Amino acid sequence: MPSLAVADDHAVLLIQNLTRRFGSLAAVDGLNLSVPPGEIFGLLGRNGAGKTTLIKMLTTLLPPTAGSARIAGFDLVTQASSVRRVIGYVPQALSADGELTGYENLLVFCKLFDVPRRERAKRIGEALEFMGLTDAADHLVKSYSGGMIRRLEIAQSTLHRPHVLFLDEPTVGLDPLARHAVWEHVEGLKARYGSTIVLSTHYMEEADRLCERVAILNHGRLVALGAPTELRAQQGPEATLDDVFAHYTGDLQEEAERYVDISRARRTAGRLG
Repeated sequence: MPSLAVADDHAVLLIQNLTRRFGSLAAVDGLNLSVPPGEIFGLLGRNGAGKTTLIKMLTTLLPPTAGSARIAGFDLVTQASSVRRVIGYVPQALSADGELTGYENLLVFCKLFDVPRRERAKRIGEALEFMGLTDAADHLVKSYSGGMIRRLEIAQSTLHRPHVLFLDEPTVGLDPLARHAVWEHVEGLKARYGSTIVLSTHYMEEADRLCERVAILNHGRLVALGAPTELRAQQGPEATLDDVFAHYTGDLQEEAERYVDISRARRTAGRLG
């Protein structure tokens, strides 16, 4: 079981006993986590494990039932408006306005977050270039591919230079090429801005490539925490993050073992051609 000691004066995200209940169901149950500045941190878990509920709490969209969290020094509940100023958020569902151009979507966001007027054009231009969307800036977003829309939304979420960027399954529904393009841009955000990024994903390859540490949730509780390399090593020399995930999230041991056996059989078949 991962350590519950999370006190860290240098953490940009500090979560202590955070809980969210829906009636008798604890969607997030006494969660403790600490994320330092500049880390790409992953949230893994089956559907219903509590990942999206956690992100909705941390982005002030859902009030916690108990516990606390601080983001960039601001209390999640008592300083919610300040929290919203220092975070960025890209939800699962595509949310850009299809009736506006890419540039217009970014301009609206700049206005909403009070980006100084004299800086707006420069920031928008830089964001479009960084995300590879300069040539599509004046096209209506409804003509964009899913990957282009996702890149636009990530660009939008960084215009106000957030301390923490939350990405809720940022590549869900994208084809492999678009998914890899998003990965490259997420890595670029850290390299360019030193961004702290918290992302939830069902793609173990995505977590393995992008995340310095991952937290695995099961039934709203933290069941594993560490670097992907460390977690893999605990399961054996040939273990993958799929094996780790199955070990910690299988409701029955037999289910986890069956998942691992299938995963290993597929890898063996792949090596044999």
